Amino acid sequence: MTKNIQYDLIVVGSGILGTFHALHALRLGKTVLLTEKDQYPVNATVRNFGQAVVSGMSSDWFDYARRSTELYQEIQQEADISVRNNGTVYLSSDDDETQLLHELKERMDAIDYEANLLSVDDCLAKWPSLKREYCKGGLFFPQEVSVEPSKLIYQLIEYAVAKYPKLTYMPSTAVLDCVVAGDHVEITTATRQTFTAEKAIICNGGEFKLLFADLFKQSGIILSKLQMMKTVPMPEVQLEGNILTGLSIRRYESFQECPSFSGISTPEHYKECQKWGIHILFKKAVDGSIIIGDSHEYADVNHTDDLGFGINSHINELMLTAAQEIVSFDVRKIASTWAGFYPQHNSKHIVEYDIEDRIHIRTAIGGKGMTSSAGYAEASIKKIYN
Repeated sequence: MTKNIQYDLIVVGSGILGTFHALHALRLGKTVLLTEKDQYPVNATVRNFGQAVVSGMSSDWFDYARRSTELYQEIQQEADISVRNNGTVYLSSDDDETQLLHELKERMDAIDYEANLLSVDDCLAKWPSLKREYCKGGLFFPQEVSVEPSKLIYQLIEYAVAKYPKLTYMPSTAVLDCVVAGDHVEITTATRQTFTAEKAIICNGGEFKLLFADLFKQSGIILSKLQMMKTVPMPEVQLEGNILTGLSIRRYESFQECPSFSGISTPEHYKECQKWGIHILFKKAVDGSIIIGDSHEYADVNHTDDLGFGINSHINELMLTAAQEIVSFDVRKIASTWAGFYPQHNSKHIVEYDIEDRIHIRTAIGGKGMTSSAGYAEASIKKIYN
């Protein structure tokens, strides 16, 4: 006998990727159960810079990111989800990086995405905390936004619950089983509750042990550990927006598509930082504190525990030394330091599995989550409900 189907859709995981899948399904009029194993999201969605850097994306992900910014701004009109339009700048420190800025500017002009080349004096006038010795110029994207990672997801869920009566949100609900049963999906929670729906979407982030463990063992997913720091509040420091530097120019996907990228060499002073996947970013929070980072260490999906939860002081020291060469304020006035863990794939932008057109796994979005999840989830829901 067929069970009474309680929902059109169950979404497992209420991080940024899961919550936006739920939101887009709700916009289609679906009844949605959104579950979260913890009291509230505590992983990659809240352990990041909160930079929505569309200009760093390539291929389809540029379009997803561009759409994500539109969606952020639409929702911000209705409810405060901490979206701020302060723009993004990439700062070059040598001729190779400056050349890449010019090439990215040409590419952005070709697709009508506003980008403004800035002189050294322009940069220092706009961000007086930068050091002239470091900065050789900048490329500024005035339309880009940032969010507060410590606030966004909680405010977004609050907004969704208030706006959509067809949404049921269940935190502290670990899903231990998810199976196709005839014409529906059945999930079982750790408290032995069962729920049914026509479809389920699994956005389980770095949690690979509870659901579909065998599938994930063969997935090729790797886990990236990132170290970040935050200074004490420094409201006097003028460093608004998303600030990305030379190491970011040498790392981001959009620059890798520029003609000169394959021919640039790595200066000696960058080598130790690149060994640890360090590229220096700054993001000023609303309280005036400055987030500084980040680094990247990797482990495959079957050895994620080997990354550990400790903070490597050598990595932090490398980041602080590099950061102090870029800005004039004291970067060592650190209030907190933490690690984030992001699942990603070496050859795929995201991992997607579809089981009998009922269970849809969408995970391992890597560092693109805050920038691209909203737009990607919209396309994903359209595909699932084609």
